[in-house]
Amino acid sequence: MTIRVLLADDQALLRSAFRVLVDSESDMEVVGEASDGAEAVRLAREERADVVLMDIRMPGTDGLAATRLISADPGLAHVRVVMLTTFEVDEYVVQSLRAGASGFLGKGSEPDELLNAIRVAAGGDALLSPVATKGLIAKFLAQDDDDRDPARTERLDALTVREREVLVQVAGGHSNDEIAERLEVSPLTVKTHVNRAMAKLGARDRAQLVVIAYESGLVRPRVE
Repeated sequence: MTIRVLLADDQALLRSAFRVLVDSESDMEVVGEASDGAEAVRLAREERADVVLMDIRMPGTDGLAATRLISADPGLAHVRVVMLTTFEVDEYVVQSLRAGASGFLGKGSEPDELLNAIRVAAGGDALLSPVATKGLIAKFLAQDDDDRDPARTERLDALTVREREVLVQVAGGHSNDEIAERLEVSPLTVKTHVNRAMAKLGARDRAQLVVIAYESGLVRPRVE
């Protein structure tokens, strides 16, 4: 199936460059362009987009607000948002993931990285690169324990021991294949545990699992 991509960025030149790149691929096509968040939400609905490449900073309705609107709309439950940032570790990254983004990517990324991001997001996986994940961890390490969500901590009680183990691995940015090797199980088994954890925790996708893992205090990485 062809991945339907929506471009949301207030810079027309950047949108044009992305369009040329995306349309050059046989398995994806650009179905619309938006210069602000409100237009992105409207086009996501009208054009039946699968993935939205969303700039965080735009005039009017910004990318963060637009992502919240998309995530809250049951009619757009299939839409995956990849946030585009000037710097990979951005002050709004954590907020973006909380808002429902599937991941984020630096605008300076290589073309292959951008195309891979679209495919990863369309496949329902979280897009968290090693650099970005370190930035995400740092954000959560800066929080006080009082800032953690007690309700989400309690929700972890619904997980089995194995599901918790898998959640810890997902929070580390590992793929199903990597987790399977680490836990000595099959990738299909890992996928089953991930899906069950998502259902129990009400997570939209793997990126949301990462957020819950840190907010609940399940993952507490050491400060280097």
